[in-house]
Amino acid sequence: MVTFTGPSGGESRGIVDLLAIRKDHTTEKAGLKRGDLFEMILIQVKGGGAVWPSKTDIERLQKVARYYRARDVVLAEWRPGKQPTLYRLRKRLPTCFSRKAAWIPVASAEDVFD
Repeated sequence: MVTFTGPSGGESRGIVDLLAIRKDHTTEKAGLKRGDLFEMILIQVKGGGAVWPSKTDIERLQKVARYYRARDVVLAEWRPGKQPTLYRLRKRLPTCFSRKAAWIPVASAEDVFD
């Protein structure tokens, strides 16, 4: 897991808060062996009373995901003293956009990283 902190140790700028990365052991590709490549998941964290990502935020997340060829975009919603609730960004946004309808609930972290 990679985190991004700002100059004074607090949150940094940008749409992605965390990057989950692991080796991709699924297949060999163009002169590369299994395990040479990585799979990446972009994570945005929302806590307390923070507003869920807007349509513009989601479009930015999608652009960053395409640029880096990230496998998924995940929203982690946390509340003090509780495990975070995870959501996966839909591949296609609903035609009638709402902040929460763009995300699919995920049962556990293992489901995100399977």
